[in-house]
Parts: sequence; structure tokens; C-alpha cells
Amino acid sequence: MAEIIISPDDMNSIISLFGKFDENVNILQRQYNVSILGRGNDIRISGDDGNVKKAAAAVNALLELTKKGEPVNEQNMRYIFSMVEEDSLEEAVRLTDGGICVTSSGKVVRAKTIGQKKYVDAISENTIVMGIGPAGTGKTYLAVAMAVKAFKAHEISRIILTRPAVEAGEKLGFLPGDLQNKVDPYLRPLYDALFDMMGAENFSRHMEKGSIEVAPLAYMRGRTLDDAFIILDEAQNTTREQIKMFLTRLGFNSKMVITGDITQIDLPDTRKSGLVDAMNILKGIDGIAVTRFTDKDVVRHRLVQDIIKAYEKAYAEKR
Repeated sequence: MAEIIISPDDMNSIISLFGKFDENVNILQRQYNVSILGRGNDIRISGDDGNVKKAAAAVNALLELTKKGEPVNEQNMRYIFSMVEEDSLEEAVRLTDGGICVTSSGKVVRAKTIGQKKYVDAISENTIVMGIGPAGTGKTYLAVAMAVKAFKAHEISRIILTRPAVEAGEKLGFLPGDLQNKVDPYLRPLYDALFDMMGAENFSRHMEKGSIEVAPLAYMRGRTLDDAFIILDEAQNTTREQIKMFLTRLGFNSKMVITGDITQIDLPDTRKSGLVDAMNILKGIDGIAVTRFTDKDVVRHRLVQDIIKAYEKAYAEKR
């Protein structure tokens, strides 16, 4: 039987660590099969030697997160557990240093996983970046955050967001209204991210001025996009011709971010995804980077992570 005693300086950190009705500590105890008790300013962890060391590493990492204003919740805990197994805790804790931008509600937007940090760094360092991964990994949201950051710093003069208008496996039929009304449902996730970053009033003002544009992919043909931050979302649903057309719109002093999940292609089976094609054709070109996300980078409800793992396992068995 081994025991490690941790003595945090801040009592609030201990309260955050334990959580309401000790819910966080209960998760820690089940994860590592140890006993965790709070005695004054001390946290006592006891159990088998290897498990105690892992639990202590996780506790110390979570305490560091609380000092930086991050909540101790199930999603953060699951990520810390995975980083303990990979011996990457130091890198994980550093994620909370700095931020990308601040939302209209005052929340700091920052990378929450190592995969997200690599993605943000790739966008900073390259002209074209492809973010490939499952739902809930923050591909679109972080790309919009980087676009807003560049826009506010006057590094670019326009933000252009686009996606192909492809139904997700169902026919929606004729939609009422003018052209904007018809394409808005396809572009809603992009609107949501911009509303969050800029606030509805700022967003509307910039839309009227033309410094922010949200449009279907078909609108990109024939244009040269200078001095802009351009995001193509749901790119797995582009054809080869569409993604080539999009990539060749790149103008001077512009960046492009292309996001997609190649496990959720809604194109007819006979048509190959342009995103898959582009990943292979453009591999190794200087200034173009591909960032791949995994289920570890999912920052939605924990069940999203479990659902992705279950589907990956099922597809692997089928293959």
C-alpha cells in the first residue's frame, strides 16, 4: 500500500477538484482504483504504488488547470487521464497558457487538446491548412476564432466562410424564401461560430459592409480572394472539381482553412470526395499543412467520444 500527500496552496483549487458532492474525486477513484481523502489543506491518495502515482499526476495536472481558471469537469478529466497514459501531462497543462481571442461574452477561446494546439499552430505558420477529424473536435470553431483574431489585428480585411450545400443523407426538397433563405440552413454552423465570437450586432454590421461573407461554395467560382481569411467547412462533401476550384481562388495575403470529416461523406457513392483527393495530391507542398484530429480531441459531451470510438471499431471489424 502506497500513499502520496498533495498540499495545494489554494483551498479553492481543492474545492474545484473535489466537485459538487465529491463527484470529481469519485471519478478519479474509479479510474485509478485508489482512495482519495481531503484533510484540511492536504489531499491523501492511497492504493497500489503504480495507481497512486498515476492518480497523483492527474490530481496535480487538474489543480494546475484550476489555477488558470479552467473548470474541473468530466471532459477535462478524461483528457487528463489519456495524457497520463501517454506521459504528456506537461504539454497538456501548457495548453491553458494564452488564448486565441475573446468571445462577445468575455470567454477566452483557447485550444483544449494537444491536437487542437497543433491545428492552431499550423494555421499560424501555413497559408493553407486542412483540419481532418471527427465531429466535436473544434475544427470549424477554432478556424473561425483564428479568422476573427486576424481580422481584429487588421492582418486581413475580409473573412469568407463557405461550405457545399449537400444534404446529410436526406432530401429536403424545395425550401421557401429567396436564395439567402435557401442556403442559410447549410451555413448555420458558421453563423453560430461568428455570432459567438463577435456578437450579433458586430456580425450584422460587418456583413452589411461586406467584410464578412458567408456563402455557399458555388459562389466562389471566378473570384480571386485577396487579403482574406477563407474557411471551407464540411469539405468532405466537395467533388474533386469543386475543391480544385476553391483552392485556386487563393489570392495575395490570404489564408485558407479547409475542414472536414472523411468518415461522414454525404456525396453519392460514385463520386469521390474532393477532400480525400486533395489530401493525397497536395501532400508535401511547402505552405500546406494537414492536421488530423482523433477521438481524444473531442470537446463535446463524453458520449460523443464513445460514439466515435464505437463506430471506428465497427468499421474496422467490417473491413
